[in-house]
Amino acid sequence: MLSYILKRLLLMIPTLFGILLLTFVVIQFVPGGPVEQMVAQLQGRDSGGEGAAVSGAGYRGRQGVDAERIAEIKQLYGFDKPPLERFIQMLGQFARFDLGKSFFYPKDVWQLVKEKLPVSISLGLWTFFLSYLVSVPLGIAKAVRAGTRFDTLTSLVVLIGYAIPGFVLGVALLVVFGGQLQWFPLRGLTSGNWETLSWGAKVVDYLWHIALPVTASVLGAFAVTTMLTKNAFLEEIGKQYVLTARAKGLSERKVLWKHVMRNALIPLVTGFPAAFIGAFFAGSLLIETLFSLDGLGLLSYESVMRRDYPVVLGTLYLFTLIGLVTKLISDLCYVWVDPRVKFD
Repeated sequence: MLSYILKRLLLMIPTLFGILLLTFVVIQFVPGGPVEQMVAQLQGRDSGGEGAAVSGAGYRGRQGVDAERIAEIKQLYGFDKPPLERFIQMLGQFARFDLGKSFFYPKDVWQLVKEKLPVSISLGLWTFFLSYLVSVPLGIAKAVRAGTRFDTLTSLVVLIGYAIPGFVLGVALLVVFGGQLQWFPLRGLTSGNWETLSWGAKVVDYLWHIALPVTASVLGAFAVTTMLTKNAFLEEIGKQYVLTARAKGLSERKVLWKHVMRNALIPLVTGFPAAFIGAFFAGSLLIETLFSLDGLGLLSYESVMRRDYPVVLGTLYLFTLIGLVTKLISDLCYVWVDPRVKFD
């Protein structure tokens, strides 16, 4: 086990290096970088993250600005150094867990992530817990009643929910419950006077704001977990040890909850770490944009559009590292749940 963990940890190094190298190389060929955007602003134009261009005349982002000023701008953003030197410097910073500073925010990348993280946690954790609390019992009920009308109807409902994009559902919820009926707010996680509210009123206000975004996010998550639970239970119910337990006179309830449950939940339990950690960092860009939630998804999108390379590379490094460690924990959970699994 120790050698397996050590091997996996060592494999994370070339994986991280390859991802960062590929992203860094792609960034070098993307037009409209921070230098071009600053030049466009000095010329009185807003580049909008796409670089300055004149129709019919090709790219002219650096015309009208003297070379000395351009050199100062390059030095300001660190583009006065060769790409290889900048890449090696970035790797050295990341090795010290220094994610750098944003080009467009007067803050460190770490500070930006910590500021946006609570919003993504709120949306992700509610989605995670509600999907598991509903999907697992529903999947068990479907397995026990496989082939019945209940199984058919619930399968139809969860698959329809899975087929509807969360963004489309969010628009419908906003139009109906936020616009026409005005039962829920249209944006944000809290009201403007949230700080002045009592503790109980703050909880109610927060739940009132989070209801529509969570509903739009969680509906599509039901189908995968529900069908995975159902199929896992059906597979275990048909095995020989279940027939033996029934032949010994055990009740269906005891067979299901004492014998089948332990084996059928292995796929769910082993996937629990990845789902739980993903709830913190898997911010939904479309949902956050639609409901004006300033989370990690919106931060990533804005960073790409504004060519804020330290934020793009820093968050990519952080999320990739967390994903690799979580994958390792998920694999180790197999041994914890099922001692028969041997990595050698």
